[in-house]
Amino acid sequence: MSELLSSHTESGPPRRQGLLFVISSPSGAGKTTLARRLAGEFDLRFSVSYTTRTPRKGEVDGKDYHFVSRERFAEMIAAHEFAEHAVVHGNQYGTAIATVNASLADGVDCLFDIDYQGGRQIRRLWPEQSVLCFILPPSMEELERRLRRRATDSQDVIERRLAMAHEELTHYDEYDYLVVNDNLDQAYARLRAIYVAAGCVRVRNEAVAQKLLDESAARRTAAKP
Repeated sequence: MSELLSSHTESGPPRRQGLLFVISSPSGAGKTTLARRLAGEFDLRFSVSYTTRTPRKGEVDGKDYHFVSRERFAEMIAAHEFAEHAVVHGNQYGTAIATVNASLADGVDCLFDIDYQGGRQIRRLWPEQSVLCFILPPSMEELERRLRRRATDSQDVIERRLAMAHEELTHYDEYDYLVVNDNLDQAYARLRAIYVAAGCVRVRNEAVAQKLLDESAARRTAAKP
């Protein structure tokens, strides 16, 4: 796909590659709460997804999601504007290619709160830049309790979400890390540690290391009589 970019730049000083940090989970397991907490602590871009679903109470267009019609979403698909898109609980969700390209071009980390279908597509398009983390509930009983406590969905919707949770859980092995959200603070500490460590892996810092080697070699050459 011609629209896809890497984080390599032809000019300017070498820098650490931007990271595409994907967080997924069954509905109610806490991925959005954890993702927003991570975005609040670190200087990274939160990828705001496009969706055809109806806004929930308190959600803000452009902040929580870009809420669009099904017709507009179809137009964006036809125009190849999405890096990934999927149908979740009967609604369409997608990540704009422009969002990913901007982060990679700037060397800035980008955070994704998306399902396993989206995570799979991000990994396929950017295998070296992506890190995938799956949030697990401590039990299915606790997951159901959390869904009911939200008081935003009907009984039918809750039952569909629980049924979908089984499908989502079957894809846990596509992820690099699994975090059990039995306690929010402890789960966040684990997620935070994963994010920090992911930014230090060799492939994301080789340009910086190579620059140091080049500088060292130049100094050694200059010091020779």
